[in-house]
Amino acid sequence: IGAAPVRRLAAEGARVLVADVDEDAARETARGVDGAVAWRCDVAEDASVRAAVAHAVESFGGLDVLVSNALGPTADVPEVSGLTDELWQRALDVTLTGALRCARAALPHLAASGRGAIVHIGSVNADQSFGGHAYSAAKAALASLTRTLADEAAADGVRVDQINPGTVRTRAWAGREERLRELAEHVYPLGRVGEPEDVANAVAFLASADAAWITGATLRVDGGITAVNTSFNRTAG
Repeated sequence: IGAAPVRRLAAEGARVLVADVDEDAARETARGVDGAVAWRCDVAEDASVRAAVAHAVESFGGLDVLVSNALGPTADVPEVSGLTDELWQRALDVTLTGALRCARAALPHLAASGRGAIVHIGSVNADQSFGGHAYSAAKAALASLTRTLADEAAADGVRVDQINPGTVRTRAWAGREERLRELAEHVYPLGRVGEPEDVANAVAFLASADAAWITGATLRVDGGITAVNTSFNRTAG
């Protein structure tokens, strides 16, 4: 999902630091995008996060927007009895605490910009039970962090919001086209799964002056799945 907001924000004239724990992936995302700089960053390490923010500020002369899209392990177990402490902690450390580390490092610079915004990428798993104990718990906690950060940062003119996407067609779904068709036909009211650009459009809006009076909000970009209280296990039968 993260590559699409990079392209969209750059198209709007932003200079973007593409931070990824996989430096080659960061370079691939930044390649061909005007104003994009690739940087290796592990959000599980505070020093790495602070170095990334410092490099962005040094490269661009300031910081206006932070988009937190780091994702911990999504492989989970169907029953909590099989969920290890290690998997649980890793999901929280990357998805939740990683977002906190990024916000903590970026907030002074966002406040200085006079128009700062943070956009967290969450999940519909924060709203309803779609499986994945550790992943879902981390995304739900991220929504709470979004609200508390919004409350604190408002005094400095910084807005903090979250986007909760549904199923989005990314490389993680490669080779699973039949499952995507099933979801589109039987699960999503709008009759299709999401595209990365759907999320990018929401990021661009929340980062823009058009959202100047929006903070602490969660925007569902989910094709209507949470509106109908369905599940990923729903079938035509």
